[in-house]
Amino acid sequence: MRPSDNAIRLIQEFEGYRSHAYPDVATGGKPFTIGYGHTDGVYRGQQTSRDEALDWLHEDAQKAAQCVNTYVTRPVKQQEFDALVSFVFNLGCTALRHSTLLKLLNQGEKKKAAEEFEKWVYANGHKIDGLEKRRRREKHVFVNGYI
Repeated sequence: MRPSDNAIRLIQEFEGYRSHAYPDVATGGKPFTIGYGHTDGVYRGQQTSRDEALDWLHEDAQKAAQCVNTYVTRPVKQQEFDALVSFVFNLGCTALRHSTLLKLLNQGEKKKAAEEFEKWVYANGHKIDGLEKRRRREKHVFVNGYI
């Protein structure tokens, strides 16, 4: 599967656009982030345009999709796939691979898997409002779609 246009908009909604590289909130340094959550090769002081940021977003979303396609062994709806792509985009493939969310989903327990989104709201041991909001939205998309 591939991320839908709705998935790209979902990621944009939570990542926001930043034309200048900024330090990681949890570490105060690396990894630096730019554009719509792009971190690969980003350095302090780097700048980007919206067009370049969108290109990176599509590339990064495809990497997240590859992870979901690799580790999810049960059929999923587009909305479920999109929510998982947003999750992986934000947290990384390792988080999905080792998660109870994935285990439950691969066992066919979609309702229980959906409840797992809300557990991923911490950075450096602190609950983060933005992560709570993002996980609630991902869970909603996973369960209900984009309504």
